[in-house]
Amino acid sequence: MPAIKVDPAVYPELDQARDWYEQQSPGLGTEFLDEVDRALEAILRSPQTWPPFTHQTRRFLLHRFPYAIVYHPKSDLIHIVAVMHLHRKPGYWKKRLS
Repeated sequence: MPAIKVDPAVYPELDQARDWYEQQSPGLGTEFLDEVDRALEAILRSPQTWPPFTHQTRRFLLHRFPYAIVYHPKSDLIHIVAVMHLHRKPGYWKKRLS
């Protein structure tokens, strides 16, 4: 199984989304993080399953939330580039690929 590398900028994205959902309904922020964990496990098991998103990345759409995990799969490493909201600032994360 490949290793996983999370871009440091992903952590504030997760914190912000969790906090927002938690303000909407207690416990919803935790449910969001649980959904992200399930998605990461699926990506690790089968990284080539989800369709190409850009020339270097693939995208896993979360089921219950309007977010996607953008990742760059390599043979021995999966680089998690972003946990992006689907309706805000498309492409803001592209500089993280360099």
